[in-house]
Amino acid sequence: MYDLILKNVHRFIELTPEEKKLFISLLKPKKVYKRQLLFQEGNIAHYQYFVTKGCLRTYFIDNKGQEHNVQFAIEDWWTGDMHGFLTQKESRFNIIAIEDSEMLSIDRPSMEELYQKVPKFNSYFRQLLQNAFISFQDRILSGMSETAEERYVNFRKKYPSMDKRIPQNQIASFLGITPESLSRVRKNMTNKNRKS
Repeated sequence: MYDLILKNVHRFIELTPEEKKLFISLLKPKKVYKRQLLFQEGNIAHYQYFVTKGCLRTYFIDNKGQEHNVQFAIEDWWTGDMHGFLTQKESRFNIIAIEDSEMLSIDRPSMEELYQKVPKFNSYFRQLLQNAFISFQDRILSGMSETAEERYVNFRKKYPSMDKRIPQNQIASFLGITPESLSRVRKNMTNKNRKS
């Protein structure tokens, strides 16, 4: 159950057996089933989640009732509302399972305990936040400067396994295009591949 998260941590920092034991003791297992909400807007984000199995999506609903996908999370990814987690203000986001999913969660007091007792976890979570920020900036630039086809091609390169696991209308929302536009992009790409 903990192998995947320990491998994830190991990519950034080395832990002693005692540090691993403490870290694991602070994690709580959580399961959600397909189409079940893990987290709902209006609530306070008390946890961050590491996905060990399954696929989830984070989205918000605008004033017109339209859903906008902001993140997908699969195995070996962290997810949650970081803004709400850090500010303890009501969240604008929902997190729902696309597949039956299993996670390990950590709450704020446990994270603070981890920082105090194993200071190198400050470095681990800082590096995760830096990577998330870089990804966020890349996504903004992509949305402002790339065509729908370029965005889709880059999505498939960056997240090769997700294209088969996530419904196309949700990928379209994530890319900031309509499902019809994504359908045209996919059709054009298929036609190009046949000709080459």
